[in-house]
Amino acid sequence: MKIAIVHDWLTVYAGAERCLEQMLECFPHADLFALIDFVPAQDRAFLKGKVPKTSFLQRLPFAKTKYRAYLPIMPFAIEQFDLSAYDVVLTSSHAVAKGVLTGPDQLHISYTYSPIRYAWDLQFQYLSEAGLTRGLRSIMVRWLLHRIRIWDARTPAGVDHFVAISHFISRRIRKVYRRDADVIYPPVDLAHFAVGNAKGDFYVTASRMVPYKKIPLIIEAFTAMPDKQLIVIGTGPEWEKCRAAAGPNVTLMGWQSPESLRDHLQRAKAFVFAAEEDFGIAPLEAQACGTPVIAFDKGGATETLRGLNDSQPTATFFEAQTPAAICSAVERFEVNADRMTAESCRENAMRFSIERFREELSTFVETRWAAYNDRVR
Repeated sequence: MKIAIVHDWLTVYAGAERCLEQMLECFPHADLFALIDFVPAQDRAFLKGKVPKTSFLQRLPFAKTKYRAYLPIMPFAIEQFDLSAYDVVLTSSHAVAKGVLTGPDQLHISYTYSPIRYAWDLQFQYLSEAGLTRGLRSIMVRWLLHRIRIWDARTPAGVDHFVAISHFISRRIRKVYRRDADVIYPPVDLAHFAVGNAKGDFYVTASRMVPYKKIPLIIEAFTAMPDKQLIVIGTGPEWEKCRAAAGPNVTLMGWQSPESLRDHLQRAKAFVFAAEEDFGIAPLEAQACGTPVIAFDKGGATETLRGLNDSQPTATFFEAQTPAAICSAVERFEVNADRMTAESCRENAMRFSIERFREELSTFVETRWAAYNDRVR
């Protein structure tokens, strides 16, 4: 089968690009398409030497730094890719990639990270964070998102099979597109993580400091527990807010090297995670280091971590994104810490290995293509 892989846009090596990297490992002869490609030369190893075919957006002014401003014409741009020469089209989509045009003799499988978050159920959160809750600009953006929703609601008609990154996202796909989705969890690169030799007397959280990650919330909770030490790794737009909330027992380390991050994950008593994530790689990296997790009881974390009700727990959950809820969860964790062994944490993380992802995705594509061929004949 001749395969095309279509990714939304290529600017950084992040979560979706880690999945794309493994798709290219599964199908090394596939051709790659993306709206734009501005990945720096030093970060291009994950593309396996491929030069993506890009859209006309690549040549527009300021596309390298302001590509999100072209969202209104991205649906039009993605429809301009001529994929008629391919048997299978595999889209890697968190925005518009699944909107490519395919024919009746082609199989379109969409590996979906989420329906367009800022256009659907998270619209009001994004508007609030962008300061666009009122005024003329707010009206214009809301109208734009309305038009995006109309287009996006059409795109599932061209998808033969949806694959979601979690059951949480599968439910979102069902809500938005009225389509069922199989689940193949993203790959976690466990080779760079190992169980440490000794634990320190501190908790750790690591993330880019953006609003939905709730890092200031975690800091507020630990500032209210002055006898407990918290180390915060990462930087971002909420750095000043985090610094203002931090008490003497909270250490903000800023950006750290992968080696430093791994060292802190290995030595921490627990990793604290307050975001509602679609999947959540960071808690699994902590688990791969043999470290338990204290996590918000919603989103992908509820599928990848084992709570206190499990015979071999690896996490303690809290039910509300409040400092008080986090404090209570820390207390419950310390009471039950002996039940959460490094071996159980590591074993749990191994369920999400790169090898497992490759096997599941390859099998899914090949079996669906065989079934599709039989039906066409």
